[in-house]
Amino acid sequence: MTLTIAITSDFICPWCLVADVRLKQAIAQLSSPIAIQRIWYPFELNPDMPAIGMDRKTYRSQKFGSWEHSQLLDAKTIQATLADGIEFRYDLMQVTPNTLNAHRLTWFAAGEGKAAQIAEGILAAYFTKGQNIGEIEILVNLAVEVGIDAGKAKAFLLSAQGIQSVKELEQQAIAQGIYGVPAIRIGGEILSGAQPVEVFVAALQTAIKQLQTV
Repeated sequence: MTLTIAITSDFICPWCLVADVRLKQAIAQLSSPIAIQRIWYPFELNPDMPAIGMDRKTYRSQKFGSWEHSQLLDAKTIQATLADGIEFRYDLMQVTPNTLNAHRLTWFAAGEGKAAQIAEGILAAYFTKGQNIGEIEILVNLAVEVGIDAGKAKAFLLSAQGIQSVKELEQQAIAQGIYGVPAIRIGGEILSGAQPVEVFVAALQTAIKQLQTV
C-alpha cells in the first residue's frame, strides 16, 4: 500500500525547499508501515524569463522596487527557517535562472525513478550553493550525482524532449486551481505554502487512515 504525495513547485521558490524539508521531517515521524511516494510536478513562476536568466540584482530590484527590499525579503526567509537547518546562500547567487530545463530534467529523471533526488539536488544547488541551475552543465553534474548518465542527461537537455510535457503539466496544475507554489496534495487535501511540520503530519495521518479504509 502506497500513499502518493503530489508536489507542485518551482526551483526558484525558497519555500519549496522549506516545504520539502518539513515534509520529510513529517514523514519521518510516521509510525505507519505504508510506503510514501513523492511525485514532483512543474510550475514556472517566471515563464517569460530569458533562457539565460537575468542578473539577480537587476531582476529583483525591478520586481521588488529596490535591491534593499529584495535583501530584506531574503533575510526574512532566513529568519523564518532557522529551525529547519537550511543554510540559504543568497550571497552566492548571481543569476535568477529560467527553470524550464530544471523541470525538464526532473521529468526525465522520473523515468529512471530519480525525480525526488534530482529535484532536491536542484533546490539545494540553487539555494545552498548559489549555482546557476539554468546552465546545462550544472544540471548535467547534478544528474550525475544521483546516478544518471552524463551523456544521456546532456543529450536530453540539448534536445526539445520534455518541453511539451512540462508545459502540459503546468497547465494541468492551473486547471486544478494551483496558481502558486509550493502546493502539496496529500490524499484529498492540497496544502499551500511551507506549512509547519505538525500540519504535514496531520495531513499524512488523515490520508493514511483514508487509504486504509478503502
